[in-house]
Order: sequence, then structure tokens, then C-alpha cells
Amino acid sequence: MITLKLPLTDEEFMRIASENEEWRFESTKDGELVIMPPTGGNTGRRNSKITTQLELWNSASNLGEAFDSSTMFVLPNGARRSPDAAWIRRDRWNALTLEQQDKFPPLCPDFVIELCSPSDNIEDLQQKMQEYLENGALLGWLIDPKARRVEVYRIGKNKEVLENPTTLFGEDVLPGFVLDLQAIY
Repeated sequence: MITLKLPLTDEEFMRIASENEEWRFESTKDGELVIMPPTGGNTGRRNSKITTQLELWNSASNLGEAFDSSTMFVLPNGARRSPDAAWIRRDRWNALTLEQQDKFPPLCPDFVIELCSPSDNIEDLQQKMQEYLENGALLGWLIDPKARRVEVYRIGKNKEVLENPTTLFGEDVLPGFVLDLQAIY
């Protein structure tokens, strides 16, 4: 049995997560433990299509590293977050030690995607997107497949809401990346 004390160390957090594999965990900047249920079939399928497209672009561009929803990042504000998909420029990734790369990388990704599932609260996801920007993300997409809506978050700009887009472009952050949303809807 683990006695929870907040904030948790990375080792304590990893132990809780590994002993409760049926759940997904994050923690807020204040150390509050967030317990999330696993995704359902459609969300898992959609997320797989997103990460596949991101990794195919990344392999061709060789500009950085792509990550799936299982990767935990320790943001500069201390929160531990696992975006549904993420990408980090190669120079930032290579600046980490091997130990930092093996554990929870202590940085905010340059690019993040959150995919809204039926069990998610959209307001909570919107707050997470703002948190990513406040911690260094340059670009983020909050994709709501049920509403066919995407919220685009950019550093230093107001959120942009796109209704029923068929593609999203990586702009200057992910040059040449195009996410085909037809496969996601």
C-alpha cells in the first residue's frame, strides 16, 4: 500500500501508476493527483490515427521527436501531463540527459494535441491547453470529434475555433505537417 503525500516524487508517482495500470494519472501544478479512466475503443482508434500521422511526418522531416499519450512530461510549473500526442524539437530533446529522457522529461512539448473523449470535460481540457501554452508550448490542438470542432492554441495569440475542418496544418512549428481529420471523425 502507498501512502499518498503531496506533492509526489517522480518515483512515487511512477509506483502508483505502475500498480494501477487500469487507470491513467496526471498531477496538477499544486500536486493534486488526477485519475482518469482508460479510453474507449473509438478514442483509442482516433488517437492511434493521430499519433501515426504525426510520427510519419516526424520520420520524414527528422526535425524532432514525436510522443504518444503514454508519455508523461513534467512541465516547468511542476504539473505532470500526458497529452494525447506531442512533439519536441530535436535540439530541445537532445539537451536532456539520457536519465531525463528515460524518466518523465522535464519540459513542455513544443506541440501538443488533446483529443476529447466521451469521458472528458471540455473545460478541463481547455485549461490544460492554456497550461501547455503558459509552460512553453508553441502550438496546440484540442480536437473534439463529436462536435467536429478544433480549438487551435498558439503562443501569444487568442484561441481560434475551427468548425468541421478536414485538415490541420503544423504552421511554422511543424513545417509541412498536415493532419487529416477525415480519419479522426
